[in-house]
Amino acid sequence: MAPRNRASSRRPLWIIILIAFVCVVAIGAYLYTPRHYTSCYLVPSEACNSRPPPEPVRVYTDDEIAARAIMRDIIRARPVQSKNPKIAFMFLTPSSLPFEKLWEKFFMGHEDRYSIYVHASRDRSIHSSPIFAGRDIRSEKVIWGTISMVDAEKRLLAHALQDPENQHFVLLSESCVPLHNFDYIYSYLMETNVSFVDCFDDPGPHGAGRYSDHMLPEIVKRDWRKGAQWFTVKRQHAVLILTDTLYYGKFKRYCKPGNEWHNCYSDEHYLPTLFNMVDPTGIANWSVTHVDWSEGKWHPKAYRAVDTSFELLKNISSIDESVHVSSNAKHVAQRRPCMWNGMKRPCYLFARKFYPEALDNLMNIFSNFTII
Repeated sequence: MAPRNRASSRRPLWIIILIAFVCVVAIGAYLYTPRHYTSCYLVPSEACNSRPPPEPVRVYTDDEIAARAIMRDIIRARPVQSKNPKIAFMFLTPSSLPFEKLWEKFFMGHEDRYSIYVHASRDRSIHSSPIFAGRDIRSEKVIWGTISMVDAEKRLLAHALQDPENQHFVLLSESCVPLHNFDYIYSYLMETNVSFVDCFDDPGPHGAGRYSDHMLPEIVKRDWRKGAQWFTVKRQHAVLILTDTLYYGKFKRYCKPGNEWHNCYSDEHYLPTLFNMVDPTGIANWSVTHVDWSEGKWHPKAYRAVDTSFELLKNISSIDESVHVSSNAKHVAQRRPCMWNGMKRPCYLFARKFYPEALDNLMNIFSNFTII
């Protein structure tokens, strides 16, 4: 009788253990259910069914496949080795350059490390400095805000790329002045592996608001970017800009001021959008040419002779954060440190917009290009 009583007394214990095990498994399954399933357990089924489906994988056209393959190879190609690497200074101007004497002093003693190209789109340049003589390229009319501005940039790059010694390419306007001596700028540009192309995501009417569905399928809205046109690019990127016809064609047809559906300005969107799509890590996302938009007008602040002082240039040259402000009602400021080879450095090498009357003051300030 004793053994039979011990067997019957063990049955409730096994039942308790089994129930406990089932409870542990159930609790574990509930707690560790993947999040995307849990949401459907906790909300009505119709809410789960209304979740947007994943975007379909788009099939690229033949032109896109070819363009991407070419651009990929250009970006991956090893830089051309040069015994005497130079910087190409490309001036985009309507007529004569008012600061040639200042630039002549800047270039003095560095004749083997730079080249000059001038695109005068309105009137023939009359040069006051011998180093600019004979440096004009064939030019065509440029209309502000249109693709003709990009065409002029490409024309300058095409001429500058003919010299295999040119390894970095700087786009400047007639109102630009240098903020540092030549050695500083040469080192800043040549000793890094990125291009300085201004690029940011502006959700406002002057950014994303200029996008058009006509850009589809090659350019989607999430890739659309904005930035100042004044760039400096390494040789691979200069070649890439010239070879692009696919994305350039979209901008030429559908990004124009005064379009029936919206205004769009190619010089502010083409290069930022292009590099955001094909080589986003290859650009610094800021321009090394300073311009002051703090007045909130359609045009940036311009400096007359009375404004031009050592303190002004010193303040500009010491800025070490890039600032982009959205064009929507919130006017959100995006601030980022200017990182050069992993180190925080001043952002700007050049500045604009200076009136011609500021020349004498600038010549005095930069008497030896060593004080800034």
